Amino acid sequence: MQLHTRRLLTTALLATPLLALSQAAPWPSKPIKAIVPFAAGAATDIVARQVLEQVSRQLGQPIIIENKPGAGGTIGTSVVAHSEPDGYTILVQSNSYTVTPSTYRNLNYDAAKDMVGVIPLASVPMVLVTSPTKNIHTLADLVKAARAKPNSVNFASAGTGGATHLGAERLRIAGGFTSTHIAYKSSGEALTEVIAGRVDYYLSPIGLAQQYFKADKLVPLGVSSTKRASSLPDVPTTVEAGLPNSSYDVWIGMFAPAKTPRAIINRLNEETAKALRSPELKEKFSTLVMDTMIMSPVEFDAFLKKDFEMNAELVKAAGIEPN
Repeated sequence: MQLHTRRLLTTALLATPLLALSQAAPWPSKPIKAIVPFAAGAATDIVARQVLEQVSRQLGQPIIIENKPGAGGTIGTSVVAHSEPDGYTILVQSNSYTVTPSTYRNLNYDAAKDMVGVIPLASVPMVLVTSPTKNIHTLADLVKAARAKPNSVNFASAGTGGATHLGAERLRIAGGFTSTHIAYKSSGEALTEVIAGRVDYYLSPIGLAQQYFKADKLVPLGVSSTKRASSLPDVPTTVEAGLPNSSYDVWIGMFAPAKTPRAIINRLNEETAKALRSPELKEKFSTLVMDTMIMSPVEFDAFLKKDFEMNAELVKAAGIEPN
């Protein structure tokens, strides 16, 4: 009996180092999945593909992007929030991440507790656009027309509770007029409806809209960022155009499940920051009319806390009823 026990103990002791070695396998040792909760071709999707292509090369592992659009980005976000916190499932989201807790009543995840910020990736200048057929040439024209006939104008968004929705609501409140919101599944679909004249205006990422300015299919009325966009130097900010408190900065960032080991969060942050600082990616961002946005995980979490609070106030002021 004693001999059998000693053999079991010896086997266990021999197995322990092997088990420890297997548990300490370096990250990443297999492909990583990145969920983008918006349609392919949306600004968030484009940024994710540009950045993660380079991060993948640096890590020596494939990063597979999956688009899971719907419900203002909450469907894809939920997938990541409930995934294993092992660093092999991450999220690339827009700042709708900090909006949806105020616009969706029964989310099956807590954005402030179930997820952590890894790093912001980009700030995305937005431009208010309309069709030339509307005979609206300035933001003042739009505000005047909307005030003259309450609820006579409508606006598109790429999803309820998303950045394009909240940014437009902030502008509407600043302008003191009413407007009907029409939600679409993507920026591409929203732009198509504005170009066709079925929707009056849309707050679009500049990178997606600028091709239509040259073709005279869209008219830029103002950019929503705090400063003018370098690609549209002659287009005023919405504040310059006469609407104080109308600025709305849009960003895109990377997230992971809250219990992901801090060492993995830090490695992801470091590798992504390295990619964002590269001349190659800066050039791509310039083409996309976006700016890189780099923070540490701690800085990003503090930034997110303020954004949750700001958007909660905006949702209340806009009278948006949670779904």
